[in-house]
Amino acid sequence: MSTVFTEGLRPGEVLLTEANGQISREVGVIASGSGILAPGTVLGKNSTSGKYAPSPATGTDGTQTAVAVALYGCDATSADQKITIIARDAEVKADYLVHHTSVNDAPKRAAKATQLAAVGIIVRA
Repeated sequence: MSTVFTEGLRPGEVLLTEANGQISREVGVIASGSGILAPGTVLGKNSTSGKYAPSPATGTDGTQTAVAVALYGCDATSADQKITIIARDAEVKADYLVHHTSVNDAPKRAAKATQLAAVGIIVRA
């Protein structure tokens, strides 16, 4: 009998469409202490440091507002990491988004989708 493997999300799998060229993409710094991020993680930006982290449901440091989606995964457990993020003018797959553990129900996920739409990232079902 063959062995069954389960793969996680592949880089870029969350992306439906993006603008021509590289206009949708930026290199962002994921803050140390953010842990292991999967591709498709919804990100907020710290208003003091300018670094990104998974966007929680609530907070006061700026990361509570979703502004980007990680195109690639990374391990930012103990050091800052640079990765490519989707920052604007794109459509992403709702089922492939990875949310902070505090974003744990439909209304909170809808709020994150609204926040992403404000920066031009449209979440599609």
